[in-house]
Amino acid sequence: MTNSQFEYVRKFELPDMCLPNCWPIVRIDGKNFHKFSHKHEFEKPNDARALKLMSRAAQEVMNGMVDVVLAYGQSDEYSFVFKKSTTSFNRRASKLSSLVVSQFASAYVFHWKSFFPDKELLYPPAFDARTVLYPSDKNLRDYLSWRQVDCHINNLQNTTFWALVHSGLTPTDAQERLKGTLASDKNEILFAQFGINYNNLEQIFRKGTVVIRDKKKPQTFQPAATAGEAKENKRTERGKKQIPTPLLELHVDVIKDEFWKIYPHLLDP
Repeated sequence: MTNSQFEYVRKFELPDMCLPNCWPIVRIDGKNFHKFSHKHEFEKPNDARALKLMSRAAQEVMNGMVDVVLAYGQSDEYSFVFKKSTTSFNRRASKLSSLVVSQFASAYVFHWKSFFPDKELLYPPAFDARTVLYPSDKNLRDYLSWRQVDCHINNLQNTTFWALVHSGLTPTDAQERLKGTLASDKNEILFAQFGINYNNLEQIFRKGTVVIRDKKKPQTFQPAATAGEAKENKRTERGKKQIPTPLLELHVDVIKDEFWKIYPHLLDP
C-alpha cells in the first residue's frame, strides 16, 4: 500500500486474533428464517430440500477452507469447527466469521435452483455469524452435544405442533395444547393420536447433519518426482490450488463416544 497522509486511519482497526490452542467455531444462523420459510412455502415440520441445501452450502465452505475439520447443521444454522492449530487469516475472528458467512450465503443462493427447481427465490436470505473459542476437547464435544440436543428438542416440538395443526387445530390452539408438556407427553400425543413413533423419523430431522473430511477414502497415488520435476514443481507450488479431502455427510449421534472413536482424527488432526 502506498504511504500517504491518510494511512493513519489503519490504526483504528483493533486486533481480534483468536487465542492459541483453542478450537475456533464459527456458527452461522439464518436471520428471520421463520418468515423466509413461510414465504418460500417450506414443508412443515421439516423440508428435506431446505436441509440439504444448507448442507450443500456448508460443503462449499469446507471446500474453500481446508482448516475446517467438521461442520454440524440443523434447521437454519451451521457450526464450523476449525483446527486448534489453524493459522488461517492469522486467526482473526472477524475474518473467520465474515468469510464463512459470506461464502455460505452466496452458496445458498447459487445452489437454490438445484434443490427448489420449481420455486423462485423471492428475496436473498441473510445469515449472522459469530466466532467462539473452546479451549478443550471436552468443551468442543459439549458444544456439539448442546447443538444436537437443541435439534432434538426443537424437532420434537415442531413435529408435534404441526401434527396438531394438520389435524385441524389452529396454531394458537396447538400452542395451548403443548403448553407445559414434557418430551414424554409429546411422544404420547404423536403415537396415540397420529400413530407416529418419533424414533422412526429420519435421522436428518432428529440428529441434524455432520459433515467431515473422509480420511478413509483412497487417494490417487502420486509417484515421486525426479530432480528436474521437483525443481519445476517448486516454482509453481504457490500457484497450485490445494485439493480438499472428499467430504462425508452423516446423520449420527455426536454425543456418545462411538462417533469420536470411529473418527479419532477429528480431535487429533
